[in-house]
Amino acid sequence: MNALRYYYTLRDLKPVQIYGRVWQRLIQPRPDDRPAPPLRPRTGRWLPPARHAPAMTGPRRFRFLGEERELDWPSSWNDPAIHKLWLFNLQYFADLASDDAHHRADWHRALIARWIADTRPFVGHAWVPYCTSQRIINWIKWLLAGNEPVPGMLDSLALQIRYLEQRLEHHVQGNHLLANAVALAFAGVFFNAREGDRWLATALTLLRAQVVEQVLADGGHYELSPMYHALVLEHLLDVANLAQAYSAAIPEATTPVAGWSERIAAMVRWLQTMTFPDGQIALLSDSAWEIAATTAELGDYASRLGFRLPPLAEGPVTPLADSGYVRLQQGPAVLIADVGPLGARYQAGHGHADVLSFELALAGQRVIVDTGTSVYYGNSLARLQERGTAAHNTVTVDGANSSEVWDNFRVARRARPRDLFIGQPRTQGEDDALVVSCAHDGYLRLPGRVLHRRTWRLTSEALEIEDRLDGRFETAVARFHFDPAIQLVSQAADGCKFRVPGWSIELVTRGCRLKLERSAYHPRFGTSHDNLCIAAELLGPLARFRYSWTAG
Repeated sequence: MNALRYYYTLRDLKPVQIYGRVWQRLIQPRPDDRPAPPLRPRTGRWLPPARHAPAMTGPRRFRFLGEERELDWPSSWNDPAIHKLWLFNLQYFADLASDDAHHRADWHRALIARWIADTRPFVGHAWVPYCTSQRIINWIKWLLAGNEPVPGMLDSLALQIRYLEQRLEHHVQGNHLLANAVALAFAGVFFNAREGDRWLATALTLLRAQVVEQVLADGGHYELSPMYHALVLEHLLDVANLAQAYSAAIPEATTPVAGWSERIAAMVRWLQTMTFPDGQIALLSDSAWEIAATTAELGDYASRLGFRLPPLAEGPVTPLADSGYVRLQQGPAVLIADVGPLGARYQAGHGHADVLSFELALAGQRVIVDTGTSVYYGNSLARLQERGTAAHNTVTVDGANSSEVWDNFRVARRARPRDLFIGQPRTQGEDDALVVSCAHDGYLRLPGRVLHRRTWRLTSEALEIEDRLDGRFETAVARFHFDPAIQLVSQAADGCKFRVPGWSIELVTRGCRLKLERSAYHPRFGTSHDNLCIAAELLGPLARFRYSWTAG
């Protein structure tokens, strides 16, 4: 069984992802501690980048992933008692480019000096290429904001950049490789001479290829995570900012930024489509709030850089055909449904087994929610559960996940959507129902060869869902996870009543038996909130659900 799982996991990878991983393990670069190249003169203005909440609450105190710690140097940089993702965030130095960073400049100077003194070349979390990329970007942003270099900082930067140049994450692809390219772009414009020119040339070559490959025609990032989409969008906006600040180094005729206007606009519009009226992104795939800049902040950043953003479409249906998402809006209700694949064929590590799941909000209040993502590393059981089908608002058949997610970022056989239909009223006075129907083949691998087909029908007053299972199965359960603000008023075998601030909601079902389950909601990394989950056991191949709401 393990051999088959590895086969199905590896078969979709690019060759570079396989031999690149071997190369990364076997070949270790030597430290190149030559003095840093001279600085390149700036010919334009560096605009303040997107704003982020501060992470430093004291000279040695940091808050990441909902957890605040007072650190002891030098052991804390790689303390095995601290969660790995928390330590990765520590290595990013993101506070240097956060809100009101100038008020903490003395803390930042001491932190940079401490890191330089404590860190041995290529040892520990600091040298994970993604961490190195983020740190290079944030150190240079701090210098571009007008701060004077800490003694030894420029030489340390050069050492880090030379290391990164030899550790580009071709074996990972996706947002990691793009972050590597952006870090080299920062390095290449900040430093001059032959090294700076080489770093910049490598960055522009990578960016030209990766932006075309990673940004889909509808504007979505191909890993299909709203959070990572926002992070990638910010990276590209930062490169556009660099192109204005160093116009002599990146002349408009040769920069890929010159061709990004439509892509940037499409990425902003995609993110707005995947954002609910509360201003927060949908939590589909690997997504959490307060990691990336907000949708509003990124839209403002794009506008300040001169990108023309066409008005957001206000229609009732917004399909994101290349990404596999669709947004429905009718009256007070906004629904975002997942009717697409897990992600790029060779990079689905941030995907969940959530095809045909959805989130629903009423007048800005989340009602039915994706359970979100609380952890990446070090807790494989929690990671597996959060990626599994039962953590999402869709149907689990015979206890199996619709896609074979495993380990932290692995996927073997995966569900493929089919037969997508999107319909809406065409004439005035017609029933205002918006209809989306889609099926997936993720359960065809089971002995009963089940095909799951779901139909949503949204009006201004109700959401109707029909689940049909074609094939043989022992058990099937449709789950609906609710925002913690939802209060259960009454429960029966075939229905429930709920209260949420401003609304009364009633669920009526056919073809299933309802029960309550314990669930947890993770809108932010490192957080967990108890919430209500309705588990509907299907009594046959067809089940229907009708959620209706009234104000008051």
